[in-house]
Amino acid sequence: MFTVSIMQFQSCTRTSAAFIRVLLTGLALLLASPSIQADRKDAKADAVEDVVEKAIRGASHEEAVRKLVVERNIAITYEYIATLMRLPNAFGEGAACVICHGSNDPKKSYRGLDLTSCQGILRGSMEAPARAVVVPGKPKKGLFRRYLRNNRMPLGVAFDYPQDTANILAIKKWIDDGAKNNAVFQTKVLPLMSLRGAFGSLAACSDCHMSNQEPPSFHELDLTSYEGIMLGADAIAKAKQGKPPAKIVKPGNSAGSKLYQRLVENRMPAGISPGEGRDHPNTQLLLRWVEQGAKCD
Repeated sequence: MFTVSIMQFQSCTRTSAAFIRVLLTGLALLLASPSIQADRKDAKADAVEDVVEKAIRGASHEEAVRKLVVERNIAITYEYIATLMRLPNAFGEGAACVICHGSNDPKKSYRGLDLTSCQGILRGSMEAPARAVVVPGKPKKGLFRRYLRNNRMPLGVAFDYPQDTANILAIKKWIDDGAKNNAVFQTKVLPLMSLRGAFGSLAACSDCHMSNQEPPSFHELDLTSYEGIMLGADAIAKAKQGKPPAKIVKPGNSAGSKLYQRLVENRMPAGISPGEGRDHPNTQLLLRWVEQGAKCD
């Protein structure tokens, strides 16, 4: 009997996808060659070229999962989630989740998080303050989505850069004290936004977030002024949807403020490249499991 392990299947899948992309690209170049162009006098060649171009543009695992699984509401079982927790590179290049998170005892496992069982996942992080990793039925709540999708900022900061530096603590204290536009903000907080190296990266926050327009500013986020910071992200895009901007500061609550979160929280698995897609197929499937109730059976 011929059998294929999960690791072999994933490897073959990646290899096949890469081969298909190369093959399609080669076909596109062939069709564009002078000899083919000279002889191409009928609509059939045009149709073939169009198919190749669309295939190259549409070669996306993310799109396939969205259309074939998410949109059709295919049930995701815990059995698949358990596999993901034990699989290296499941959410991008990195170690398996259970390597660092195998117990609810904080002395034995980072954050007291046990990802080796469904019950452990549902219990969440037991290190004080205890936090939910999963909120059944609400994929945007809990920690899974945040830690699998959000890069630590500024881009380029090392995963082991301290979370309690003087500059980071200055941001935290300002938020916890009410996030006011006062002398503390103007002299100790705002200057950090344009200071390269302030948070462990060669980039400054304002290098990428300098206005409420995109482009040039990522997520329409302006970190060069109090008004911009308090307005939040994606103001224009959200307005078109009839929604308010995504607030990055919650006065009095640094733990719930994205400005502080993104300075201290590492994307998982540890050391993953910030260039990895945020909507990895397995991330979509994990969040779909949560949305479907995070059932253990």
